[in-house]
Amino acid sequence: MKVAVIGGGAAGFFAAISVKQHHSKAKVVLLEKSPKVLSKVKISGGGRCNVTHSCFEISELVKHYPRGEKFLKKSFHQFKVNDTIDWFDKRNVHLKTEEDNRMFPITDNSQTIVDCLVSEFEQLGGVLKLQSAVTAITALVDNAGFELIVNGQKMYFDKVIVATGGSPKIEGLKWLQELGHKIEKPVPSLFTFNMPKHPITALMGAVAANAKVRIEGQKLESTGALLITHWGMSGPAVLKLSSFGARKLAEKNYQFNILVSWIGEHSEDAVRTLLQKEITNHSLAQVSNYKLADIPKRLWVYLVQKVGIELDKRWCDFSKKELNRLVNGLVNDCYEVSGKTTFKEEFVTCGGVSLTNVNPNSMESRKISGLYFTGEVMDIDGVTGGFNFQAAWTTGFIAGKLN
Repeated sequence: MKVAVIGGGAAGFFAAISVKQHHSKAKVVLLEKSPKVLSKVKISGGGRCNVTHSCFEISELVKHYPRGEKFLKKSFHQFKVNDTIDWFDKRNVHLKTEEDNRMFPITDNSQTIVDCLVSEFEQLGGVLKLQSAVTAITALVDNAGFELIVNGQKMYFDKVIVATGGSPKIEGLKWLQELGHKIEKPVPSLFTFNMPKHPITALMGAVAANAKVRIEGQKLESTGALLITHWGMSGPAVLKLSSFGARKLAEKNYQFNILVSWIGEHSEDAVRTLLQKEITNHSLAQVSNYKLADIPKRLWVYLVQKVGIELDKRWCDFSKKELNRLVNGLVNDCYEVSGKTTFKEEFVTCGGVSLTNVNPNSMESRKISGLYFTGEVMDIDGVTGGFNFQAAWTTGFIAGKLN
């Protein structure tokens, strides 16, 4: 049996390895159009590779996928987080869990993951062809396999696994559309919010450890750390929100307002109580010498000034109106977003091959027998934290069974 895997990323490598594990006599050819493989793995997680996430309950795990939740619920029963940890562990790549439950190799070096995958594939006898662009694929009649045009040459295979990753434009998926698959229009996911020339960007590098961010006029909200950058806002709270709101924010052409609560889930009444306690306990202190927990000092100073309160004002001199302004500024701080910034090589897309066209138990196309999908080429994407790689390992393992 000859099997082609198109795409040398995380999902492609894992699928190719899975084929050899389940069908040792199969000839597996991994076709990668660029001169390098696993480039996204190499740069991910700041060069450390966030392999997966310490989330072992499938019912909880699937909540981290804005697209693919129901689909993956079935798939994770075949290969879940524990299986990922075990798989790498058996190949002497040991993972560690960080405070936020992200999991990395103990080496803190993504090259460890790259080397492991390449070595495993080579040991199993797989064939890697670099700079091999697939420009056409034809399903032969009577389930007789597939004809691929690779660098202008015809190649024939019995089975094909598509692992080409997310495409930022629908044109990149047209060849799959021509095979009869429904394509969900790709739009960016996991992006930061641009706030051109907004004064808050002067605080770049400041992190509010526990913020809640909402899209004004929508039910979309997210909590987590918020990072102020020289172009706007980023961090887990923003990235998660951009992921869940990917389509709606694209419809708005990335022009919208956000409301930030700098102290997470605390209500206005709870914040007012906290501040009144400060007024009682430190009535003669200046407001600039105090900050609520988790708010960096320079951000606190900025927020106090933003609501029009003088920094040398003493707590005992606060009027009721001033207290209300400060409470509102801490819980409903409004910012205009105008544009986005994506992570270039690390881009994640919402969209791809419609999951209605794919069997979640086998990853086989419901349109063409013998054609399989894995990874982000499908309409699957997760929030930041190792979830996209977990989906790659899971769907790659299942596709490689060729069931």
